[in-house]
Amino acid sequence: MPTGSDLTTLTGVRSGKGSYYRAYVRSDERMQHAVRAMDSISRALVRTAEGPRALLEEVARAAAEHLTAHWTVLGLSDGQLPGARPRFLAVDRAGRVVDDDTDLPPHVRRELGAIRAGHATGAPGFDRWVRVPMTLDNEMIGSLVGLHGLEDEPEPGDLSVLRILANEAAVSLYNGEQYQAGLALHRRAQTLYDETVARAQDLEERTRELRQAEERLLVAHQRELVDHERHRIARELHDNVTQFVLSAGMSMEIARGEAEDLGSPASGLLEHLGTAKALTQEAVDQLRRAIYALHQPHRDTVWTLPELLAEVAEHHRPHLSVAVHVEGEAHVLPADADHEIARAVGEALFNVAVHAEATRAVIRMRYRADELFVSVADDGIGDPGEMSRKLRLGRGLPVDGRHCGLANMQSRLADIGGSLAFRRARIGGVRIEMRVPLPLAIQRPGMITGLVGARPEEETWQH
Repeated sequence: MPTGSDLTTLTGVRSGKGSYYRAYVRSDERMQHAVRAMDSISRALVRTAEGPRALLEEVARAAAEHLTAHWTVLGLSDGQLPGARPRFLAVDRAGRVVDDDTDLPPHVRRELGAIRAGHATGAPGFDRWVRVPMTLDNEMIGSLVGLHGLEDEPEPGDLSVLRILANEAAVSLYNGEQYQAGLALHRRAQTLYDETVARAQDLEERTRELRQAEERLLVAHQRELVDHERHRIARELHDNVTQFVLSAGMSMEIARGEAEDLGSPASGLLEHLGTAKALTQEAVDQLRRAIYALHQPHRDTVWTLPELLAEVAEHHRPHLSVAVHVEGEAHVLPADADHEIARAVGEALFNVAVHAEATRAVIRMRYRADELFVSVADDGIGDPGEMSRKLRLGRGLPVDGRHCGLANMQSRLADIGGSLAFRRARIGGVRIEMRVPLPLAIQRPGMITGLVGARPEEETWQH
């Protein structure tokens, strides 16, 4: 901004000469010149928002116009404001701005060299150069020089105009350097923030992987216990139950032989004994298949309920065409819950294979946010109403085991908070529907309690 002494120099009316009129005319001309210079300074100031370069160009042009200069150079000394840009600007007589020193004529390039070296006197050889320093906190940081084209030597008022322009340029360069430093600091801060976010995401991913690994270790331990129990049950079936059934079959064969000796009065008894023998033979076959399945080693890659259901389906495929369809992202459920659902599906497939006279079955499973839906549909002769009636009978105290399968399915689902329903299947037979609400809260004592999923809006799903 203009200092008090510079303004006095621009506008004062002082003369030691005899004629006050000539002094007045001279002062008036200086005043007009000063007004034009101040207008140039104002134009430079209003361009501050456009950045340092726009203001520096306006300063250089204002100085060139004020001095009627052939060349005007505005430059910083080496080592001053190292982050400021541009380091210099030159304006020729036509007002063209040059910022490449190779485009300058030799005498102008020499003057630029003196500015860069921090010399206040400039390069020798031309006596029409006008030089004013650019200062910041009373320290010279560069110069504003012009090769003037005035008829007379510049007066103090001209130098005052140049000093005002040079100081404005110095402030602009300093602000520009501070802005660039702040911008660099902001970019660095943004980079650090992005790196922090990336590290946080990586940590979250690693935490999730660790949690999954812990869950897999827990499931593996539970599978080991389950396999041990499978082998124990298989030995029990082989050593005890199967032997009892075989003994029963042999006893019935003996009774059948004795009944044949009685002749026609025992014909009805013979028929019943034949049926009983056939049933015991079927029971032995079923026991042998169960023992074989129980002795098969569990695959280490089986971790999820869909894989368990695939194994269950595979066990029934020799007698039934079974397809498995899974929708949605699988939730990690407690191992006991996986096995309870898989066993319920196994019960359903067993009923289809034994009672429904079906040729194919379809297992559908869908993971919802608030519910796990599993269904087993077949193309057999079953009736949903009749199965509901059998389930009610099975919940009583049956004297035989004909209806225990459905009751067992319902009991398994109830233990994990689920429900069982029967519908007509689109492929012709019965569709058994199992619904387990999520998050899962297992109610049976001694079992693992797990929480899985959220609860958005209710959905409907039709086959």
